[in-house]
Amino acid sequence: MHPSMIKARIFATLALLILTLSFTLPMIAFHGTLNKIDSGKNEEVSSFSKIIWNFYNQNRYKSVTTPKEAHNNLEKMMESSSEIGVASLPIWAVSLEAPNYPKEAFPQGIPVFFHFDGFSGEVHEMNTINHYVGMDPMWVGGVVEREIGIYALLTLSLGMIYFIAYNKRILNYIMLIPASLPFLFIADYSYWLYWFGHNLHDWGAFKIKPFMPTVFGDGKIAQFTTHSYPAIGFYLIVAIGLFSLLAFFAKQKAMKETNA
Repeated sequence: MHPSMIKARIFATLALLILTLSFTLPMIAFHGTLNKIDSGKNEEVSSFSKIIWNFYNQNRYKSVTTPKEAHNNLEKMMESSSEIGVASLPIWAVSLEAPNYPKEAFPQGIPVFFHFDGFSGEVHEMNTINHYVGMDPMWVGGVVEREIGIYALLTLSLGMIYFIAYNKRILNYIMLIPASLPFLFIADYSYWLYWFGHNLHDWGAFKIKPFMPTVFGDGKIAQFTTHSYPAIGFYLIVAIGLFSLLAFFAKQKAMKETNA
């Protein structure tokens, strides 16, 4: 086998493993679980979902209202009616700081983390702040993306497996999809920030002009200081993108040199 073909398979396998372990597996394991919890059907939450959530939530942010003994334990989180986020790794982190949220009580401000399949962090408090300025709650945006996310990743994973297993030239271009994940996420994230900032309602207690929230870095909205930065999941989809590109070019080289 051509050395570049071996490299292509190694790079693609690494990209697939990162995608599976960071996003696809926890998304599958936790799919529909929040709906059960919100409906009061805690007894229907599977043991597998609890194990996966507990594992992936080690050392992740929990709401300041969550009892410490419930941290990293989905069963206790449900019993204490604590705010529960999704299991997959967070891709982007946003936080707000304001005088009415003192550092002693909110050491990280009001943080919210964006995932492929939902949110985590101080989601309820953030939605309360959004309502204050006439902004819709976060769940209004990205509904389609959250609904199809798991199916899109499963389809993408299947395509990557085909790329690894077969040497048809047309399959090479599949790897350009995972390579584009960081750009697709930022584009979608930016669109929804613009949409929220330009679709304010009159029922907001504090009136502000339509605005574009900060995509990356620090900003200011009314009395709030905002912070918007990548989370661990973003760096992982960058790694997926780089490995996917390396796999693409390696296989292209191998097929060119072997006239396949």
